Amino acid sequence: MKQLENKVAIITGGSGSIGRTTAKLFLEEGAKVLLVDINEEKLKETISKLDSVNVSSIFADVSKSIDVEKYVNHAVKLYGKIDVFFNNAGIEGVVKPIVEYPEEVFDKVISVNVKGIWLGNKYVLPQMNDGGSIIMTSSVAGLLGFANLGAYVTSKHAVVGIMRTTALEAAARKIRVNSVHPSPVNNRMMRSIEEGASAGHGEDVKKQFEASIPLKRYAEAIEIAQLVLFLAGDNSKFITGTTQVIDGGMCAQ
Repeated sequence: MKQLENKVAIITGGSGSIGRTTAKLFLEEGAKVLLVDINEEKLKETISKLDSVNVSSIFADVSKSIDVEKYVNHAVKLYGKIDVFFNNAGIEGVVKPIVEYPEEVFDKVISVNVKGIWLGNKYVLPQMNDGGSIIMTSSVAGLLGFANLGAYVTSKHAVVGIMRTTALEAAARKIRVNSVHPSPVNNRMMRSIEEGASAGHGEDVKKQFEASIPLKRYAEAIEIAQLVLFLAGDNSKFITGTTQVIDGGMCAQ
């Protein structure tokens, strides 16, 4: 039997590399999937590439409660229930030291990466089936400090607090809540951070990042998706309140 047979999943940040790769894996494992994203064009492109009758999409800004309530209600109306919530949407902000960091960018990062995560849990939990699973995307930046990424690091640490609180509050209903903490992933976000760290020298920054990882490479989106699948399915039914690190050894140093 497929790992997510007859399950319904919501994935925010659905058109990003981790979101769409996880969606593909979920579909292969029998789930019905609703993708949520603020980029309608990329959502349509993702839906086209996934090419499945069991996937749908909705435009939403995860930092606005009216939009979060909208996507949750849409999932229930479309599929009748929610079993899995991959609370994944996030942005990186800019690469600058705290004393130079634009306040408006800080506010935007916190709004999406913290409030968006919090709102997702707030509105999904009442609609989720008992025994469901919530997986929240944090980062190694939610466990370690990184110079010049103050807003991102702050936001990803906050995800851990939301995760642990939600895990305790949802435990009576056997709903499991965990966070995933990837090292740098080979995707658009890291290209943005690399270029932001040293304009025109992104490849050199990438090599520096890779050198700091004991396994000497970035993660691939499929590797994150496989961990999310494990946490979504019944093979992890006694795992809750945990920070699941997938970092090639970065946090072991």
